[in-house]
Amino acid sequence: MTRIPVVELGVDEAYAYLTERFGVTDLPPLEAIENEDWGRDSLLARFWEIPPEALAEAGLTLEDGPGTPHG
Repeated sequence: MTRIPVVELGVDEAYAYLTERFGVTDLPPLEAIENEDWGRDSLLARFWEIPPEALAEAGLTLEDGPGTPHG
């Protein structure tokens, strides 16, 4: 199964995964962060708090590409 690197997600996609799939409830409203420079980075950083197994089940990975960890 091919997994999508979280760094490839747009702001709205990342927000949806975090809130709908992973139940993150302490994020600012999407409208408040979607056009801010820090918004996407802030959302992507939250994926590091999610267990890799849960990311894999959602079809996501923290890696940029084959064998290359993000960060």
